[in-house]
Amino acid sequence: MRRLLTPRQSQAIVLAALWALTAITLALLVLLVGFVLWRGLPALDADFLGGSPRAGGEGGVWPMLVGTLLVTAIAALVATPLGLATAIYLTEYVREGRWRRAVRAGTELLASVPSILFGLFGYAFFVLYLGLGWSVLAGGLTLAAMILPTIVRTSEEALRRVPASWREVSLSLGGSRLQTVTRVVLPAALPGVATGVLLGVGRSIAETAAVLFTAGLSPQVPSSLSSPTRTLGVHLYLVARAGQPEAQTFGTAALLVLLILSVNAVAHGLLGRRARPAR
Repeated sequence: MRRLLTPRQSQAIVLAALWALTAITLALLVLLVGFVLWRGLPALDADFLGGSPRAGGEGGVWPMLVGTLLVTAIAALVATPLGLATAIYLTEYVREGRWRRAVRAGTELLASVPSILFGLFGYAFFVLYLGLGWSVLAGGLTLAAMILPTIVRTSEEALRRVPASWREVSLSLGGSRLQTVTRVVLPAALPGVATGVLLGVGRSIAETAAVLFTAGLSPQVPSSLSSPTRTLGVHLYLVARAGQPEAQTFGTAALLVLLILSVNAVAHGLLGRRARPAR
């Protein structure tokens, strides 16, 4: 029985199907982002970006923008050293075994936890048990726990991409393990580590459920880390649920999209850089 298609024809059909599916995915992305920007960009004027919310759905989103940046900054500052230290420990100081597999399994499990559970954990532990209340600090610590697995995995991968010969040369010249890590491995892996941090930041910027129970709903600029705040993601949820004017809803959505696109563009640029030896 003769074959209906030759191997080359079968490969061409599969390749065409893959191209078609990829085009559909990109079209959906462009449609979603384009629609939000088309409806929201006209609302991004000085009054919207620099003003505070007023009655009737008018005003701006400046307090929410400040709250988002503060909460995200705390999350990055707390999660980065923890995630990087864990990645260094797994790649440089521990051999393959049960302990390493257990840590990796725990990291994977933490990454699969829904964000709403992080919010409930943050509310029970940071807000109530530690007595932080609804605050910028409680929201930032909750987001730090949420983005920690992303930083651990990307940092570990970046460290593994550094050639083993570089470590061997450093050790053969009399360098200690710590000196090798800090002066050879880390500088070479820095673009990959920074990419992981930015990916975590991009995720935390638009997070809603995790900060809804921890940071609060205050539409005022926070005066300190112990003050409640409202992030852009929570604000978008509230204005959309309350049926506020479209300018508020789509303007907030467009601002979120622009922030996320900017962070991911920087992360993509860093990811494209190859590891370079330390000088």
